[in-house]
Amino acid sequence: MQVTVGRVATVVVAAAVAAGLVTHRPAAPQPFQTVARGTPIDHVAVIGDSYTTGTDEGGWGANTWTNRTWLTLARQGVQVAPEVASEGRAGYVVRGDHGSVFEDLTNRAVHPDDALVVFFGSRNDHGVDPAQMTAMAHDTLDLARRIAPSAKLLVIGPPWTDSDPPLDVLYIRDILSGQAHDVGATFIDPISEGWFVGRPELIGPDGIHPNDAGHAYMAEKIAPLIHAQLSRRG
Repeated sequence: MQVTVGRVATVVVAAAVAAGLVTHRPAAPQPFQTVARGTPIDHVAVIGDSYTTGTDEGGWGANTWTNRTWLTLARQGVQVAPEVASEGRAGYVVRGDHGSVFEDLTNRAVHPDDALVVFFGSRNDHGVDPAQMTAMAHDTLDLARRIAPSAKLLVIGPPWTDSDPPLDVLYIRDILSGQAHDVGATFIDPISEGWFVGRPELIGPDGIHPNDAGHAYMAEKIAPLIHAQLSRRG
């Protein structure tokens, strides 16, 4: 499923939470920092696969990691206008449920005034020819750089749910790491960091996709990465 979220500052989402319109598990109230009038709004684009769209296993609507991340940043006084373009089964090479690859999603989501472009995935590229993977990853990251030349680029590699990922998924990880380095992007490796290793409670019954707790966990991982990139800009 493809999801595109228009640019809405997180203060609006935060207000929805305060009003009780966005719910998940009960949690203690967390105070929001006051945002001074005139505080700039950072435009952030996110490109991803089903780990970003959410699935029947979890992560629909307000529970997806992206929405949780915007709320976290809002609590820290960071105003973000996000645009998310993600599609189930999509990758840099493999076409998703609606026929898109990450380059197509980049064309839809990225704008010249973006402060940050985030790529997340994709394990869907397993089994593709490494040369084709290299070429299409290069073209995708280069497209983002050309559309938004002043934006930071954050490339998050494919996650895996245990400590024994297939060799071709490691190839994907290594290719993305190299391509990210070539365009001056920051690369994050969920596999080497063991994001989901030993955490079966974060994955749905299909053994692949995060449940709601998994999306909350990804937000905990990714929100600081986005915050750091925005802090370094300029």
